[in-house]
Amino acid sequence: MPHMRQSLLFVKTERNAPKDELTANARLLARAGFVDKLMAGAYTYLPLGLRVLRNIEQIVREEMDAIGGQEVLMPMLHPKDIWETTGGWKNIEVLFKVPSRTEKEYALGQSEEEVVTPLVMKRVMNVSQLPLAVYQIHWKFRDELRAKSGILRGREFFMKDMYSFHENQEDFERFYEVAKKAYLKIFERVGLTAKVTEASGGSFSEKISYEFMVLTDAGEDDILYCDACEFCVNKDIAKQNENDACPKCRKGKLHRATASEAGNVFDLGQKYGKDFDLGFIGKDGTKQYPVMGCYGIGISRLMGVIVEKMHDEQGIIWPECVAPFRAHLIELKGASAKELYDELKAEGIEVLYDDRDTSAGEKFADADLIGIPWRLVVSPKTEGKVEIKRRDEKEGKVVSKEEMFKLIASGAHHS
Repeated sequence: MPHMRQSLLFVKTERNAPKDELTANARLLARAGFVDKLMAGAYTYLPLGLRVLRNIEQIVREEMDAIGGQEVLMPMLHPKDIWETTGGWKNIEVLFKVPSRTEKEYALGQSEEEVVTPLVMKRVMNVSQLPLAVYQIHWKFRDELRAKSGILRGREFFMKDMYSFHENQEDFERFYEVAKKAYLKIFERVGLTAKVTEASGGSFSEKISYEFMVLTDAGEDDILYCDACEFCVNKDIAKQNENDACPKCRKGKLHRATASEAGNVFDLGQKYGKDFDLGFIGKDGTKQYPVMGCYGIGISRLMGVIVEKMHDEQGIIWPECVAPFRAHLIELKGASAKELYDELKAEGIEVLYDDRDTSAGEKFADADLIGIPWRLVVSPKTEGKVEIKRRDEKEGKVVSKEEMFKLIASGAHHS
């Protein structure tokens, strides 16, 4: 669906936000027709919303492939015994447990260490096959007591999780730096600034873990970050306070901010190899267990974070790389935009064509709400030209078709 007539979209925009939604992402995504809430923590991604989700997914995939990640697709339904092997069946409270009429029990995947460790280590015989990193992009399930904040905290969510296998701790640390850069590049590509904080390992491990925090008012975490260097820490475990000197660079001062976790990395140590007794033959000829890392990034959550950061009173302002379409073509009464629609399609520009028989005011309001980067208006006044306006600019201007194509191709703000 690289092109779409708006009159054929089965989803219509809504005047009012759902009464039970408090966060900007939940209100705007529902009103603009991107998602439909089935119940707390579970959403249908509608045609426009699915296009955004797929665009974010592709950016994440490109950056994981670039650092040598190999993509797989693992089951969401897991046998109970692998979760008993690692202790997760008893210890992980958010695990959904599913009884079967065969009298067996299953778990719905909330993470995939239990599946990926045997999958990989049955195939790794000796140290020459390491390091190795595999990842998937799939649905995950968490039995949250309070699913809230729209698609930021769901019971069902779309996620990329990568698992790396290493000969030793030193090699994990080396790869962590590579993965960290890739994560920061992902956030940068979608127009977000992320801070890397250290946190405790939680239920995964007692080792240190790293969280990628995006500054946003809708966030559920308080962080302290330095204004002069990269130092950042989750306030819950911080030894420092706001306005203290930075413990890392000694030059900067610590500032407090609200942030939303958009990714994380866990150092899993040798736990999972040992739990399954699956190892490899090391350089000295003895059996060793791999040091593992787990790297998560919430794709549906990231979509919510983008909306939290990029909206105004009128609606969403999508960054071009994740927007459902690049251009929103609006035809006003007394004019036809069909010819321009065909030309945009021929140029390979993804376009939503508002051909509905409705007022100019309604069309403009919907365009602002939906938030596609370029608005193109064809009206009796434009006389063979086009009025072009970026969603994040106040005023449009009338230009020739050639100039319009140039502006869209450059992605530039016009002066």
